[in-house]
Amino acid sequence: MRKIPKQEFTAEFKEQAVRQLRAGKTTGELAAELGVSDQTLRNWRKAAEAGKLNGAGAKPVTAEQMELSRLRAENKRLAMELEIAKGSGVLREGPSVKYAWIEQERATYPLAILCGVLTVSVNGYRAWKRGGTLSRKRLTDTQMMTLIRAIHAQLKGAYGSPRMLREIRARGFPASKERVERLMRENGIRARHKRRWRATTNSRHSLPIAPNRLERNFSPAAPNQVWTADMTYIWTDEGWLYLAIVLDLFNREVVGWSIRPRMTADIVTDALAMAWFRRKPASGLIHHSDRGSQYASQAFQAKLADYGMVCSMSRKANCWDNAPSESFFNSLKNERVHGQRYATHEQAKDDLFDYIEIFYNRSRRHSTLGYVSPAQYLRDWEHPRGMAA
Repeated sequence: MRKIPKQEFTAEFKEQAVRQLRAGKTTGELAAELGVSDQTLRNWRKAAEAGKLNGAGAKPVTAEQMELSRLRAENKRLAMELEIAKGSGVLREGPSVKYAWIEQERATYPLAILCGVLTVSVNGYRAWKRGGTLSRKRLTDTQMMTLIRAIHAQLKGAYGSPRMLREIRARGFPASKERVERLMRENGIRARHKRRWRATTNSRHSLPIAPNRLERNFSPAAPNQVWTADMTYIWTDEGWLYLAIVLDLFNREVVGWSIRPRMTADIVTDALAMAWFRRKPASGLIHHSDRGSQYASQAFQAKLADYGMVCSMSRKANCWDNAPSESFFNSLKNERVHGQRYATHEQAKDDLFDYIEIFYNRSRRHSTLGYVSPAQYLRDWEHPRGMAA
């Protein structure tokens, strides 16, 4: 069994996790989605309510605020039931289709509510998940389209036919490439259209530049050997937000991120700090980025030196030198941000956290990884088949 160091989490990560709980997610649901224990989430929430999650300067949560959070959660629960009943499209389908829809909707709704609204039992769902006979039933075209529409709506139009095919098979249904392509084409179901977007890099500076040590070798043999980093922007009604990420090239997981209203050096140092806390890599890791002033800054270079990392930078005006990070932002913008209107910074932060930590890292099928998620790819590497756990 191979191992990577036990993960730790920054205050920014914990804060966003607590916001998910206050928005109505249960501790059990969020713990499963983030790969942490129930008790860890309870500790984070307790620290937040005491004003200790982000240091001494944070304000404790008042009784009125806690009651408001409770009422919002209750209202959200009631709204869930109505939304599931109206929007699932599977109310009149058989148990097999309902169970398949429930499987992935568990990231959004509590299992008990899902089963109650769809009039199936929790035990029946669990038996289906263990591989019961229902999961092997071949669907009619009408049933298959119901399932495709449910997945398309659930994943906000993120999947085209290649990922859709694998998602259907993963839920226990036989399906062919030709059939899924035909049904999606005939019914106008397609992935969200791609858009071009501007780079945020400012490489017009006199700061020292590192050589390109990565040289487009995007396939390291193990985790924590090569990380790439980049930044992008997100518009909200309150103004711009900037997102900095750190990507482990081995399993394309976003191991560090930071969201700020200004594109200053602290955004990239905070993203790097989160990545280091989570992975604790050995000295010698290559950190690759573009030539932006934030990455060339003295503060960021000092942080790299503290962590024993080797700096690498893309060649001037060559986005292909950092293609994996560019690809992540392309997916983020097309699959989530485009078509959204964020009224506040906090709303955008919540949605970015949901995309990165719950969908992309732990659920999204990545073509480079053989259509498994980054988290699953890493688990398969840690526990290869044929070896004892």
